[in-house]
Amino acid sequence: MRGKDIAVGAIVAKPGQKTQGYLTVGEMQDGTPIRIPLTIVNGVEDGPVLYLQAASDGDELNGIAVIQEILRQIEPYQLRGGIIAVPLVNYHAFHAKQASSPVDGKKMNRCFPGKADGSSSERIAYDLFKKAVRQANYCIDLHQGGVQPMIDEVRVRVGKEDSQHDACLELARIFGIGYILDQKGPDGQLARAAPAEGIPTIDPELGGCHGWDSESVAKGILGVKNILKHYGFIEGEPVIPEKQIVVDSFTKVMSNRGGFVRYLAQLYDHLEADQPIAEILDVFGDLVEIIKAPKAGIFWGKNLYPMVASGESIATIGINMTYI
Repeated sequence: MRGKDIAVGAIVAKPGQKTQGYLTVGEMQDGTPIRIPLTIVNGVEDGPVLYLQAASDGDELNGIAVIQEILRQIEPYQLRGGIIAVPLVNYHAFHAKQASSPVDGKKMNRCFPGKADGSSSERIAYDLFKKAVRQANYCIDLHQGGVQPMIDEVRVRVGKEDSQHDACLELARIFGIGYILDQKGPDGQLARAAPAEGIPTIDPELGGCHGWDSESVAKGILGVKNILKHYGFIEGEPVIPEKQIVVDSFTKVMSNRGGFVRYLAQLYDHLEADQPIAEILDVFGDLVEIIKAPKAGIFWGKNLYPMVASGESIATIGINMTYI
């Protein structure tokens, strides 16, 4: 069956079209329009709609590269249904090169589904949610761990009692990155707000770095294409690991002494309880503390900089590990 038009505000893609444009969501101090870039890829044949967004936190850039490549590779003639892609959500934070908006101090991913008369971030979230997200059958909100080194993983942010939990967990499995956090997230996350509207949603976290990380970006591209293939948007078989690790929470690892961290374990390592994972050296390079894992789990994230104060976290461990 031939598809139908997909429209987000004044941006319209007829069946067989790829349309780029900007959604006006407010004004700067001088009256200049605040414009959010948006692309619609509309297949010739009818089918589901995927909503895809990145840079909800302004310093999380890997997702932008993922969306750029997906839009480069996927043409309307290949597609059943449609893709609505927003490569840059948090306009103000992106230009400030920081996570939160400098206009209202908010993280965009605590503002969904937004408010028509709210703060700047809430208004942007409202426009995107009302005009774009609600058209989708599936939603992918691309993130990363800011600039802090972290494994590539994907998050399910609805509770296990939620009616959309199983669909979200399946979406995470199909994304196929190998590591899943299955934990209810904070209010205001898109991965909470969209499932409340019946839209299965995941929150991939593509590592953590300054700028772009090519390996994390490649995993993100593969994950989105896995979704497109499995759910019938495009032809092909998804590439999904036979077994993926699921954790349901994190534990922080603290330093008791100030100094410099020398890690004895690496990201992705399977850690045992009481396993030495880092040494703290004083400013002269002498050992002052050996830090051990408080619980068994996966070495999930670590600090960007080597120096720490007493009582500062040096690592994150994903715990209560199961397989899917």
